[in-house]
Amino acid sequence: MQLFPCPFCGPRDETEFQFATEAGKTRPEPAAEVSAERWTKYLYLKDNPKGPTREVWLHVTCGEFFLMERDTVSHAVAGSQALGGDPR
Repeated sequence: MQLFPCPFCGPRDETEFQFATEAGKTRPEPAAEVSAERWTKYLYLKDNPKGPTREVWLHVTCGEFFLMERDTVSHAVAGSQALGGDPR
């Protein structure tokens, strides 16, 4: 079991969280002019970096999205913060 730090609820079991997306991913706009191929890449293709990364996660229990910094190799979590908020 691993504990993830929710910036709203504190450390909680990893089973309460769901990966949302990579941090900094920009939605293609204007939506009406975006090709199906570009939408597919935006929605389904991930960079999947090896090592330190920043990701958006959902804490299912409280329903809040937040930014988490973690290492995909060691699974060490460097921290988390509310979207647009202060690090915790």
